[in-house]
Amino acid sequence: MGVPQKTQKLKSILEKDSVQKQFKNALDKNSGSFVASIIDLYNNDNYLRKCDPSAVVQEALKAATLKLPINKQLGFAYIVPYGDKPEFQIGYKGYIQLAMRSGQYKHLNAGKVYEGEEIEHNKLKGNYYISGEAKSDKVKGYFAHMELVNGFTKTEYMTKEEVQAHAKRYSKSYDNKKSAWQTDFDKMAIKTVTRQLLSTWGIMSTEMISAFTKENKYTAEKEIEQDKEENANQETIDVDADEPEETEDNDMVPPGQREDKPF
Repeated sequence: MGVPQKTQKLKSILEKDSVQKQFKNALDKNSGSFVASIIDLYNNDNYLRKCDPSAVVQEALKAATLKLPINKQLGFAYIVPYGDKPEFQIGYKGYIQLAMRSGQYKHLNAGKVYEGEEIEHNKLKGNYYISGEAKSDKVKGYFAHMELVNGFTKTEYMTKEEVQAHAKRYSKSYDNKKSAWQTDFDKMAIKTVTRQLLSTWGIMSTEMISAFTKENKYTAEKEIEQDKEENANQETIDVDADEPEETEDNDMVPPGQREDKPF
């Protein structure tokens, strides 16, 4: 089936009353623009067009139910082709969006730790603190930090080596030169530590539980299959999203300069 035929098939599926109703139920008045974004995404991704249009719509509906846009440039969610099979994946910004919607998070931040910066761990409170100044742009680790509105704080930290070991264990695509682990390691690492923080210590709203369930399905099933898919392509993003910007409201401050919150 040629490109025009596949695009027309996609449009025909999206025009069905039953499909329109599902997107309408999920997005209300925004359903029209979301459906248009599916067509635009499909038309502009050569690899996604290898996938069956009906399967693409099914994956897009997962994003719609979480109210996460699938525009690649926005970085909230993606429809990623693995050979001829599309998969819904959540980007870094998607996790932040879902967490903040709950209204339970006062601060949520993540980023890199550079050579020269020191990590201090308070075992009793389970938090890490960053002190010192970066001496180079060499990354030594990654952190994710949250503070809830009730005062509960928690930090996750992983060295670069720990992230690499985690990726090698759980991602069969790690050594694939086209994998995002090879093309965007820092972004993958930031998402990994953030997901660890939220899934272990975060307040899980219904939306977040749904999101993690979908993400865990990908981790458990598709990553095992991915090493068999030699045609995984350079447009595969995995979790590609804009790196969180450095802000002045950075909660990772040295001990003695912040008020520790009791657990």
